[in-house]
Amino acid sequence: MDGARVHFEVFVRRKPGADWTLELATENRATAVSSAERTFQEGGVHSVKVTKETQDPGTGQFQSVQILNLGMPDPLSKRRAAPENLEPLCVTPQDLYTLHARDRIGRLLEAWLSRRSVTPFELLHRPDLVEQLEASGSDLQHAIQKIAVPEAQARGGNVHEMMRTFHGLVERAIDRLMRDWRAGRLPDLGRETFAGAAERLAHDPDGAYQLGCGVAMSLGKAKDWSEKLSRLMDFAAAAPPAAGPARKLAILVLQQPIAEILESRAGLEGIVGKTDNLGAALAALTRLAAADSVEMLVKVEKSVAKVMPELSTEAKRLGRWLGGEDFLEVRTALGKRILTELNGPRRLVPGDAAREIEVLRALAMSLTAAAGKLLPLEDVQAAFSHRSKMLVTGDFVESYLGPGRTPRQEAEALVWLAENVIGPQNKRNAARWLKAVIGAQRFEKDAMGGVETPPVRLSALAGLQRALGRCGLAPEDSAPLQERIGEIGGRIEAEARLIAALTRANAPIVQKLTFLLRLATGEAAPLGPAADRARTEAMRLVREDAVRVELAKAPEQMAAVRDLVEKAAVAA
Repeated sequence: MDGARVHFEVFVRRKPGADWTLELATENRATAVSSAERTFQEGGVHSVKVTKETQDPGTGQFQSVQILNLGMPDPLSKRRAAPENLEPLCVTPQDLYTLHARDRIGRLLEAWLSRRSVTPFELLHRPDLVEQLEASGSDLQHAIQKIAVPEAQARGGNVHEMMRTFHGLVERAIDRLMRDWRAGRLPDLGRETFAGAAERLAHDPDGAYQLGCGVAMSLGKAKDWSEKLSRLMDFAAAAPPAAGPARKLAILVLQQPIAEILESRAGLEGIVGKTDNLGAALAALTRLAAADSVEMLVKVEKSVAKVMPELSTEAKRLGRWLGGEDFLEVRTALGKRILTELNGPRRLVPGDAAREIEVLRALAMSLTAAAGKLLPLEDVQAAFSHRSKMLVTGDFVESYLGPGRTPRQEAEALVWLAENVIGPQNKRNAARWLKAVIGAQRFEKDAMGGVETPPVRLSALAGLQRALGRCGLAPEDSAPLQERIGEIGGRIEAEARLIAALTRANAPIVQKLTFLLRLATGEAAPLGPAADRARTEAMRLVREDAVRVELAKAPEQMAAVRDLVEKAAVAA
């Protein structure tokens, strides 16, 4: 299929008869297969399978093909009986105006709608667009073919009969709209106020359809997506102020085109600017759907400000409406879309793993800050746990580290990765990558023989050791890594005889004591043998009368030394 999107999913079954559980989704076939084989070899599962998922760009449906099965195969399923109801889901013109039908129309006629910069809502409510679609001939025919085939297969019917049914449905819907337009039954919001039309149609069974026609025909006069949004915001501001059927109808109608504009990539870019990848699109949607929370976060977190796009005047206006209760359905739909994409297989920033981590971190902070109002906190955590699983796969880590890094730089990058994944298993997988780098001989060789001076290397190792303690690894994973770094630091100090040289140096005694205490507390050297030796020498100096006399002359230095002594005692 031209333009089809393909990814691979790994499923596990823990015990016989249990349901399949999604373990991994990736766009790399080799990664999926190797992960399945490794999971099966590690044990603890009854069977593992890998499926290839191909999405039809026209219908949005996925076709699943199993490419690997380890363990016991699926039992043969009984043949499904033919469904009793052979009618399609949409049987009357009114059915075409439901959320599900509009979504399907948007996918079937995506190219046609995109060329005209319109939404399914506008197509269903604007006579001029209906005439254009009818005149195109092939676009409408192809759309009906694409929906008739799966509908016929699902209901065990005949494709040609299903096409005739859909043709009849479309003709009835077109006749209804054109008849109402020619008869002057559709509101003209250039002559009648939006509030007045809503009040007049509030109790009409076709009120939503007729008011929608008035809104859609007004949108037809807009030059671009931004102006369309501006008109919709003007209508929202002009809606009947008092709670009741008229305001309920007005808000119901306005939410439909707003949701479809934000669902469209072209519409979203017309409002918030160009989005080069999925991460940028999700950042824009998050800023719109949780404007207040993100705005506060941007002021205190530079990393979030770096990712979140600036909003135009109209987009900020929409964000304020989404923050209220009137457009609750739109806000909820945006939240669900964000979650769906986070739980999907697509990379946020293809080709730039480091940027992907930055975007994911900003999204996690923003959605967590908005949790409760936008999405349940547990759903947010589950989505980022799923996305974290993708960050610790072999292909992502290889892309992230890339060529040219020193072993220490690789370790520092992996610590940053570990800090930005959530979930116990994902943390353990990140720890495995760190063990592979820090435990390797090349890491020790680089640390021992680098071009930097011993104090610089010790300081860098100390920073790495502290970062390992902050990145959220389990103690049983972080402690061996920190101990390994401490041992290497001890060998660097012993080889350079840094502490011995310091004690013999012709320098102020308080300055020597201060540096020894910085080594002892893990600031200038990693905790371990080097820090222990520095602590021993520092305690010896503290007990000397000459040192006490010097400290007594400078109370501010005495306070700083006292703090370092206390830290050294805690680190011991």
